[in-house]
Formats: sequence, structure tokens, C-alpha cells
Amino acid sequence: MTARSAGRQAAGRARSRSLRTRLVVLVTAVLVCVCAATALTTVFAQRAYLMGTLDDRVGDAVEHDAGGAALHPDLTHDLTYLDEGGRPAGLLAARLDARGGILSAAVVGQDTPPRSLTTAQTAALEGIAQDGSPRTRTVPGLGTYRVAALDADGIRVLTGLPMDDVLDTIDGLMEIELAVAAVGLTAAGVVCAVVIRRQLRPLGRVAATAVEVSHAPLGRGQVTGLTRVPERDTDPGSEAGQVGAALNRMIDHVEASLAERQRGEERVRRSEERMRRFLADASHELRTPLASIAGYAELMNRGTDRVEPSLAWRRVNAESARMRSLVEDLLLLARLDEGRPLPSAEVDMAALLAEAVWDARVTGTGHVWRLELGLDGPLLVRGDEAGLHQVVANLLANARVHTPAGTTVTATLETTPTTAVVRVRDDGPGIPPDLLPTVFERFTRADTSRTRAGVPEGGSGLGLAIAAAITAAHGGRVDVQSAPGRTEFTVELPVTERPAAESPLRPRTAPV
Repeated sequence: MTARSAGRQAAGRARSRSLRTRLVVLVTAVLVCVCAATALTTVFAQRAYLMGTLDDRVGDAVEHDAGGAALHPDLTHDLTYLDEGGRPAGLLAARLDARGGILSAAVVGQDTPPRSLTTAQTAALEGIAQDGSPRTRTVPGLGTYRVAALDADGIRVLTGLPMDDVLDTIDGLMEIELAVAAVGLTAAGVVCAVVIRRQLRPLGRVAATAVEVSHAPLGRGQVTGLTRVPERDTDPGSEAGQVGAALNRMIDHVEASLAERQRGEERVRRSEERMRRFLADASHELRTPLASIAGYAELMNRGTDRVEPSLAWRRVNAESARMRSLVEDLLLLARLDEGRPLPSAEVDMAALLAEAVWDARVTGTGHVWRLELGLDGPLLVRGDEAGLHQVVANLLANARVHTPAGTTVTATLETTPTTAVVRVRDDGPGIPPDLLPTVFERFTRADTSRTRAGVPEGGSGLGLAIAAAITAAHGGRVDVQSAPGRTEFTVELPVTERPAAESPLRPRTAPV
């Protein structure tokens, strides 16, 4: 294995460690660095202080020895000043020549007379500059010393004090600091591990939620029941809470997107179903008149003794007209679906409603027709006059065809500050509840539930669909409410102008 591949594997293992482990290692490393820096600073400061104190003592001692030696300047080998009391045990003293060589040297013992140094010990003290500055020397058999040499007007002396106390103090301090640091780091590591573990629990729960959501069968269209991050883990005051809140928002967006996709698929499915039903119904409606025309044509081809030519031609013309009307209705719906613009002009809805009711009375003589106008002047709506007339005519025809003779049909026109409201109401048997939601869909018929009142011609089921489509093309809406004894269709259209002469009056009711 090459060094590069080994390095990559080590880096990969480092990256694969959990955040909890990395935080514990990082905090522990920082604590170790802080403790080491503190210990070293303390040791160096303490050593500097103790060494400074020792150097002061060495300086005082060498000056004292220089003063004692000056009492007998002619005795260059004299060390009798060491016999004075108060000399610490282990003190070194020596007399030097001009070149720094040792003329005589001795060490003060514990409750014993000074003892001369050996040749090896004396050699360790040679070569020290006679400037009074302390230096460190290791004397065989005696240990480490701080020594200073001084030349005081030709009196050359050397004095040294042992460093054992200083070194023992520093070694003890280091041992204490190491023990305290070890205990402190162990305790701090345990506390950090516990604290980090507790603090990262919300992030762990957020991660668990994300994993659970990632395992949800989103591809199969499941849009509800996705797990959310608990409320306690969405506090915006913490980073983990911000992540949890962001994850919840993302899950909300995912659910909304999936729901919208599902609704779109459902709309497409319903649209396809409506299209198939529309094609089937249109084919059925067209097949009936085509079959009649083909039948009468066949009879006429076989001979006039089977059917009177005039009757055959009348039936052919009737079925042709029926088929033509159906095709025109289908073309009208197709144009409205494409959003083609309609002719636009100002239409007087009061006059239009009155004409439509009069036409319905001529056709449905077995019904009672009433007209109610809640205004005293024209009510103008901008749009296609022929299309709006067809809306009202289809509603009136629906009431005529699907109610029995003697039914009262009332057409009213009302106004609001922004809309013109046309209502067509009858007291017939009503629309079945299961048919009511789809009454404005194409080819919707309820012949078995609403009596045709003996009307021989059958409807294609496009009248209400055309009324709804034309109303929507004018920016309005159509609605229906039905119960046994009362069915009311409502058409709302935006008003373009309210004449100044208009004033609210008592509704005028009159049979037409």
C-alpha cells in the first residue's frame, strides 16, 4: 500500500467519525493544550523565581567571601573565612589566580569542617569569568551548583550554592501539575462527553427524522403521514432547532408538491374520463339521427309503397336539424374551451330577459311564466348578446322540459353594485341530489328523475353545460340550488354601467 493511499484511508476514517466523537476529541485536545500551557508557564515562572532568589544568594555569598579574603590578601590560598559561622552546608568556595585557575577550593559540610575538593571537582569549576554573574556547573560527587567568580581589587574568589532544593521544588511542582492535569482532563473529558451527548440529542432526533422521511415511499404518491421533527427540537434559538424547523418546512413543501402532483394526476384522470364519456355520448347522440336518416333513405330506395315520401322527407329533415343543432352545440363548446374571444357589446339584460321569457311562453304553453324586474331602467352588461340570450333560453328550456305541465317558472333580474343577477326558479319536482353536483357537465341527463312533461323531443344534455361555459367566458358564474318544489338557477354577470336614471323600486311581477 502506498503512502498516498494510506493517507487517503486515514482521512476517510477521520471524516467518517461522528460529530460527537470529533467534538469530544477536539475539546479534549484543546483542554490538553491549555493545561500544558498553564503547567509550563507555572513551572517556568516558578523556576525563574527560585533561580533569581538563588542567584541573589550566590551574589551575596561571593561578595561576602571576597570581603573575608581581603582580610589576608597575601595569603592567596587562604580559605579560613569558611570557618565563620552561618555558612550553609554544601557551599563551595575557591581562590583563583589571574587566569581563573583554582588555587584552593573547599566545600562546607553539615556540622563538619570544610573539606577540600578533589582534582576532578576542581576541574569542573575552572574557566569561569570573574564578573560576578552566576553560572550553572555540575560538580562530580556534589551535584549541580550555581557559581559566581569575582575579582575585587586583585582578590579573586569563587562561590557556589547547590541547586538541589530548586530542582527538587520544580520536579515536585511538575509532578503535582501532571497529577492535577490528568485528573482534571479525565473529569473534563467525561463531563464534555456527557454534555456534548446531551446537547447533540436534538440533532440526532432531527437526523433520525430525516432518515425516516427518506425511507417513505414518496415515489408511490404517499403525501400524508410523513414524520415531523418534534416541536421541542425546532427552537430557532439553537442551531439544531433551526435545522429541525428547516427540515419540517422542507417536509411541508414535499407534501404540498406531492399533493399538487396527485391533484394534477387526478385532474388529468378525470379529464380523460370526461373526454371518453364526452366522445361516447356525442357518438351516441349523433348515431341516433344518422340511423334514422339512413333508415328512411333505405325505405325510400326500396320503394314508395313502404313509406310515404313526404313523411320520410319530413323525418329526414327533422333528424338532420337535430344533428345539425347537436354539432353546432359541440362546436360552440369547443370554441369556448379554446378561449376564443366573443363579440363584445353593451347588452340590456332587462330587455334580453323579457324577450327570452316571451319566447319560452310561446313554446311552453302548458307552464305559467312570470317575469320579475327589480329595477326601473336598463341594466347594461358588456358581452355577446346572442350568447347571453342562449344562456337564459337554455335555463328556461331546462325548466320547461324537465317539469310537468302547470309548473310556474319565474325569471327575475336583480342588481348589486358590481353584478347583474338573473334567477330562473320553478316549483317542479327538483333535481335528484346525486345529479346536482354534475348538472353543468356535458351530456348530463336525468330523464328518469325529472319528467319530460310529454315533450316529444329529447335533450342532448348540453344546454346547461353551454350556459355555464358562456357565463364563464363573460367573467360570471352560474349556480343551482334544488329541493322538491323549488329549483333555482342563478347567473351572476359583471355590470359595466349603471344608468343614472336607475333607482331602486319595488319589484315588478307580471305574468308573461
